[in-house]
Amino acid sequence: MRPVVILRALGLGDALTAVPALRGLRRRYGDRPLLLAGPQPVSAWLARLGLVDDVIPTTSLSARPPGLELGPHDAVNLHGRGPQSHGVLQEGGPDELIAFDCVAAGHVRGCPWQLDEHEVDRWCRLVTWAGGPCGPEDLRLPIHADSDGSVVVHPGAATRARQWPVSRWAEVVEWLRSEGRHVVLTGSETELCARITADEDLSGKLSLDALALRVASAALVLSGDTGVAHLATAVGTRSVTLFGPVPPAWWGPAIDLDLHTVLYHGSRLGDPHADQPDEALLRIEVSEVLSAAMAQLHGTSRPSI
Repeated sequence: MRPVVILRALGLGDALTAVPALRGLRRRYGDRPLLLAGPQPVSAWLARLGLVDDVIPTTSLSARPPGLELGPHDAVNLHGRGPQSHGVLQEGGPDELIAFDCVAAGHVRGCPWQLDEHEVDRWCRLVTWAGGPCGPEDLRLPIHADSDGSVVVHPGAATRARQWPVSRWAEVVEWLRSEGRHVVLTGSETELCARITADEDLSGKLSLDALALRVASAALVLSGDTGVAHLATAVGTRSVTLFGPVPPAWWGPAIDLDLHTVLYHGSRLGDPHADQPDEALLRIEVSEVLSAAMAQLHGTSRPSI
């Protein structure tokens, strides 16, 4: 059967927000093979979960166009608005391209890009428009584990702009431990985690499968706006997420709002690639994080905003 190439050459959080769209594509294309063009190991993990059938390792838009040697195939752009991402797929010669309208790429089919839109809703809108119904409820992943009562703290982030000061994370962890909570550190930023005294430091040690089980077994996840926050949403673990520079209206939890508290003191979009923490992020105080954490741990949290 003619395969379908799906471009999403991005990290964990981006991949998880696209899970509903992947499920919509499965509904649209039935048994046709879905090939995810994205980075390892995230894409391979989604394949093991059955969301796609295989992976075309793709780490950037400057790499060899996915699908170039496949023969007849269709393509779906879940990566961006174009023109570059459209062009990468067009070079592969698909019979059909599902993507947002982009005049510069010569692709105008009637589904316009909207700037002010939640990331989950954006890709669901595109795929539903193309005939693959899906929605935020499709975010959930079939990953289950008995709760061990631990608190996962993920202090790092992909950029400095999203990273709350490590000294504040250290205060949060110290207080949680003084309250008898077992605190586990995760993330790839091993040097940063080494500056925090916790019960377990698993930074740099977990595969995606192991991280997913670790999050699923936790009572609470504390983090900035990064992949592990989306993982907590996907497996139904309570969370507190610190936002800035990007607002939670675009990237916050989209389901189970009573389980997920977001903290945000911004009024406009900041620079997500800045080399210092965003001002909105710095406005979040340690006391706020602790209050939100304890409310979630006791099941009395306020809804996400």
